Amino acid sequence: MRVLQTCRYYPPHTGGVERVVENIAEGLQDEFDFDVLCANHDGRGRRERIDGVDITRATSLGELYSVPISPTYPVQFVRLARHADIVHHHLPNPLGVFSSLLSVGGDHATVITYHSDIVRQDELMTIYRPLLYSALSNADRIFVTSPRLIETSEHLKEFKSKCLTVPLSVDVERNRPNNSERFNIPFDNDLPLVLFVGRLNYYKGVEYLIDAFENVDANLLIAGDGKHRSNIEHQVRELDIGDKVEVVGYVPDERLQFYYRAADVFVLPSIEPSEAFGIVQLEAMLRGTPVINTNLSSGVPWVSKHEETGLTVPPRDSTALAEAIRTLVEDKARRRKYGANAVERVKSTFGRRDRLNSITEIYRDL
Repeated sequence: MRVLQTCRYYPPHTGGVERVVENIAEGLQDEFDFDVLCANHDGRGRRERIDGVDITRATSLGELYSVPISPTYPVQFVRLARHADIVHHHLPNPLGVFSSLLSVGGDHATVITYHSDIVRQDELMTIYRPLLYSALSNADRIFVTSPRLIETSEHLKEFKSKCLTVPLSVDVERNRPNNSERFNIPFDNDLPLVLFVGRLNYYKGVEYLIDAFENVDANLLIAGDGKHRSNIEHQVRELDIGDKVEVVGYVPDERLQFYYRAADVFVLPSIEPSEAFGIVQLEAMLRGTPVINTNLSSGVPWVSKHEETGLTVPPRDSTALAEAIRTLVEDKARRRKYGANAVERVKSTFGRRDRLNSITEIYRDL
């Protein structure tokens, strides 16, 4: 059985959706033959095979409204879909939605993973909405990453009968510390360590986390890069808190796993439902690190639950963030309780092999 997955980009381009596509293709390649169609994030198109997965990267001329400008993407889609038994779209991806409408009535089944709504792009939604609704209407199954997103997304309301909760996952077998690998924490004191991991963009809310640290007696390690990095570093200098806040940029995976284990608290201070799930929460929870997240309308507060695996605060509230951080760094017993609960929740609900088995069953039922 041949499966075609469509997405905006594919690794080594980093991003949550890209990793999901990669995990499905590589994790199920013993069961299915996979093609992946994406845009090439750095120009001219090409075909390649990576770890047993056939990748078609369509030529891209840049981006508009965060959508690749790729005239050949629909052409490549029609070519690949002709040989597919299942087409699996990962949304939001207006290119994939438009392309899917070119092969309506084909012999393949259609699955959509609905990762998130499009936020803050009203002009794009005017054009995209009717195309999206046509694609959702034509889909045989719609995977949604959390039950909360099914309930809160205005676009899924009339398609709930097709929706299945298929959460994102992590490889629980990776939770094995490598004692031979230790990395320096860039602070000269013994204060508790708070960790943030993610791209530094508009919806991550890191500026509110920085503000919170004016009133927190702890160290903050920010692992990530992005367009807002210079703004964040400027804010740290303006507040004169560089002795306890460090922006380390992109961190290789091996070092990142060490940071997850070393942290006393993990914080995801996102401010927009563009943060639909927050898979970095799972990485922290798997290492027994309690999470502070925000009460968004997306799946974020469903992943790590308030007063069970961590604390949930209102978005855009630095005072509430500071209070939550102080509560956890000052209460070791509570941190241990939440951390133990977090490990159990990840293993019982978000294990990769269980999720891949679920996808296999659904594919075969189509």
